[in-house]
Amino acid sequence: MNKKSLAILMRTRMRPSDASKLDLSPVMQHQTQSNSRGNQTDHSFSQHGNDNLNASINNERNFESVRKSMHSAISMNKTEVLDAVLNDFSEGYFSLSHENRRKLLIILAKEYDLNRVQVRELIQQYLGLELPAGNEAQSGAVEEEGLFSTFYRIERSLRHALKPTYEVLFERLNTHPGGLKSLTILRADILSSLADENITSLRALDSYLKEKLGTWLSPATLELHLITWDDPASLLEKIVAYEAVHPISNLLDLKRRLGVGRRCFGYFHPAIPGEPLIFIEVALLKHVAQTIQEVLWNHPPIPESEAACALFYSISSTQPGLAGINLGKFLIKRVIKLVKRDMPHISTFATLSPIPGFMQWLLSKLASQSMLTEAKDTSQSSNGQSGLTFWENILEPEEENTLMDLSEDFVTGKYGVEVMLNLLGSTNHEWACSAELLSALKPPLMRLCARYLLLEKKRGKALDSVANFHLQNGAMVERINWMADQSEKGLSQSAGIMVNYVYRLDKIEEYAQSYFGAGHINASSDIKRYVEEHDMA
Repeated sequence: MNKKSLAILMRTRMRPSDASKLDLSPVMQHQTQSNSRGNQTDHSFSQHGNDNLNASINNERNFESVRKSMHSAISMNKTEVLDAVLNDFSEGYFSLSHENRRKLLIILAKEYDLNRVQVRELIQQYLGLELPAGNEAQSGAVEEEGLFSTFYRIERSLRHALKPTYEVLFERLNTHPGGLKSLTILRADILSSLADENITSLRALDSYLKEKLGTWLSPATLELHLITWDDPASLLEKIVAYEAVHPISNLLDLKRRLGVGRRCFGYFHPAIPGEPLIFIEVALLKHVAQTIQEVLWNHPPIPESEAACALFYSISSTQPGLAGINLGKFLIKRVIKLVKRDMPHISTFATLSPIPGFMQWLLSKLASQSMLTEAKDTSQSSNGQSGLTFWENILEPEEENTLMDLSEDFVTGKYGVEVMLNLLGSTNHEWACSAELLSALKPPLMRLCARYLLLEKKRGKALDSVANFHLQNGAMVERINWMADQSEKGLSQSAGIMVNYVYRLDKIEEYAQSYFGAGHINASSDIKRYVEEHDMA
């Protein structure tokens, strides 16, 4: 084993796999040691209580110290000591507990917001001004320029007043060594706090920081790097750790993904060296793959000169604090351009993508329709008609009959939707091991998956997050693939179905604009056939 392999392997083994293996704090170490003793005296309980009290006092002092350093980092103008203050704030912030970080962020959001009293006064002054007749400031006359000087002054003051005070902290951290990474972690903490409680001021803080990060991480500031087996072990370890779609099982798997017939590209920022912000894995194939098994193979790849398709099979973001900032859009377009330049014989650019929201949507749909079907039958038997507005028969007659004809050894249920719900709702996925059940489930699952991708929307855009990502980037839905990912994750997320999105180079901008403007989802005729007769009628 070479040094690189050894380094990765050792670091992986040394990394704690769960919370129980994390290093204990001094307070927790004392508590554990105390609990392990057989007989404890009243003195030991008293000492334990004193330790907890001292720890609480120290935590409070630490919090106040970080709060003061945050205030100094925002308010002070002495540039010669500013770096030291920013260091104190960053180091102190990361030493805080989750609860104290949340507490500090709320203080930052509320106490360092913009001055709305000043904003109101400026707006009132502005509204009290009278424009010269005809608003003819463009003539260039000296007297006309003078008339508008008051407008310019108030507008300048208003622009300044509309900036929250915490912008100073963000701007200073961004130009401070290690500050950009600190800001991404800070935003991840904001998002975590918002998940617990939706605080308006904290949401405004998040929105402002997200906008700033989006500006600082523009494509012009990012560096595209081809990641290979020759890169430092520390970088390859991050690829293993951050891979979010198809986990890398071992060193051989990693080497295969970086070898012949494969590419891995990452976006890097100079302020966060050695760590990709996002990376994408590409397979060079003869045809668009229909299963992930074709991509994560164990046999030698085809010669790269014979490849006609560049298949994107995994894209992973490494920074939770950059959620909602679409770096992937720029990454995909740059990779397409680069691959096309280096390998002109590649004519097809496609994905083999998961459908992470499908099963959640489907099981919820099946559960509600199962209850409504029961209520519908009860209503019809009592008064001869059904008034259930939200009931729909989501199964075709043939699909219903096939499911109801299944052996009772396999399934239970009075209706097709109930049978389907009971089968797919099982956590052991036994249905995926039976040829008879697979045959019965394939038609409704494929049709309902197509419906989910093409018709189910939220605020006019695709309900599925991965679909929305590729569609807004200018892709089209080309094909859905049965039993394309038979892993536990694949079966749980999408009943093993995966989808091919295709990027047609001459249509990318057109498709992106039609999706953004009207929510129009471009799709092949093959996938439209699944839904046009039943759901698009």
